[in-house]
This record gives sequence, C-alpha cells and structure tokens, in this order.
Amino acid sequence: MELLDGKKTALAIKAEVRAGVDALSGGRRPTIALVRVGEDPASRVYVKTKARACEECGIESRNVHLPEDSSESLVLSTLRDFNDDPNVDGILLQLPLPAQIDQDRAITTISPEKDVDGFHPESLGRLASGNPRFVPCTPLGIRELLVRHGVETSGARVAVLGRSIIVGKPMSLLFALKGPGGDATVTICHTRTKDVAAATRNADIIVAAMGVPGVVTADMVRDGAVVVDVGMNRIDDPTAKKGYRLVGDVAFDEVAPKTSFITPVPGGVGPMTVAMLMANTLQAFNMKREAMNELR
Repeated sequence: MELLDGKKTALAIKAEVRAGVDALSGGRRPTIALVRVGEDPASRVYVKTKARACEECGIESRNVHLPEDSSESLVLSTLRDFNDDPNVDGILLQLPLPAQIDQDRAITTISPEKDVDGFHPESLGRLASGNPRFVPCTPLGIRELLVRHGVETSGARVAVLGRSIIVGKPMSLLFALKGPGGDATVTICHTRTKDVAAATRNADIIVAAMGVPGVVTADMVRDGAVVVDVGMNRIDDPTAKKGYRLVGDVAFDEVAPKTSFITPVPGGVGPMTVAMLMANTLQAFNMKREAMNELR
C-alpha cells in the first residue's frame, strides 16, 4: 500500500504555478476574486487556505465577505462587478450559500471566461463534449494525483460514488476522456444505486465522494484497488485536541491494507483542490492575455 500524498503533490503544482507567474513579463499579476457569503465555519477556513495559496503562488487575491443576510441581488451584482473588472481573471464563489440565494443562478452569473471553479454550465458542457476549458478543481486534482503517481487509468474500471457537479459528474467525465488520466470505463453510484458494493468490488479505482463517514468498508474493495477518498467529515472526539477529528468516506484502517494506493484524510484530495484552483487562475490569465494579443 502506498499513500497518494496530496500535500507533496500540491506543493509541486504550486511551485510550477509560481514559476509560471514569475516568468510573466511586466504588467499585473494573475488575480482571483474570492467571494464568501455568510458565516459557515468551514467556508471561512477554505477561503483563508485559498488566499494563503495565492500568496505562495504570486497570485493576487481580492477577498469579499458578504453578510449572512445578504440579498441575492447583492451577491449577483458583486459577481457581475468582478465579471466586468478587466484586472480580475478568475472568480470563486465559495459554497454553500445561505438559503435565500439560488446557487444555480449565482454560479451561472459568473462569466464562463472567469469560472476557475469550473461549475458554470458552459464549463461542464465543454468538459462533456471533450473540449474542456476550466475543470472543477477537485476532480482535476484527483486526475493529477493519479497521473503523477503512475496510476494507469487506460482500460481501468472505475466506480465513482456520488453525482454532484462538484465532484462526481465531472470526475466521471474526466475518466472517460481520451488521454492521460482518462480512457477508463466508469460506473457512477448514488443514493438510488441498489448495490454499490457490487460496483466497487469490480473496480480498479474507487473515488468516494458521498459525504458519509466510513461508508466504504474493506468488503467493498478488491485487493490491489486504488482508493481516492474525497470525504471530509467531522466526528466528535473528546480525546482530540479540537474535540473532533476529520475522517473520510472510507474506513481507512480496514481498507488501506487491501489497496495499492489510497489517499489519506486529511492530506489527500484537499490540498490538490486548492493547487488546481491556482493552476486554473493562471490558465485564465494566460487565456485572456493570448486573446488580447490576437486583437492587436
């Protein structure tokens, strides 16, 4: 068994992004707007982590925190202002949003050319058509993690547990694309799947993104499988320093001995998600610069 070390791989990717930023000749730096609405504790931590990664990569971040009771019109106008700002290359709207704001409407408001999170319908449509622009950061990070650890996906049988637009659906599409990290045969499992274990026991690669602590157990995994755990669940633990501990969707201690590769929680998928956001932001900057050069 070998750990898929997300921390180490993310550091390498951020170093590559930093080198790309440092190589830019003159002018401004790539810039991302980080928009958070409300007081969700996890969102606060995530945005702080992303802002810190921006500093490490030489990317400028503009942080906007709107109150919990913000109207939908205020959120949408904030996003439109960043759409119209020529000095902003990417926009990240931290999810979840307060109940009074329509998440789909907010996501669709973001310009597709600045959708570095990859959730806009145009971004997902381009991925489905095999012509991706911005791929959602968690699936993109998983693909990078597998490719950089030499995991063969061509011809592999993959079980993706979960069908969200954040992980499950785009992950399935990525595995099905032609090329490195793709060419796999994918089964998507969800809450209406009758026998998830039948799919996972037949899989060479399992991606668990269901948000249920320890739902993937040893009897569901074949020997030598690759297991990617996207779950990040808080479990009360009075013996832990913070009174809780983080666990994934995979029962790590019992599953790990059966695997060839497995991600830890934390330290697996999470750091990769942030690193790919940095890569997408640099990509957005470069795309805009190329478009401007073509107009000259």
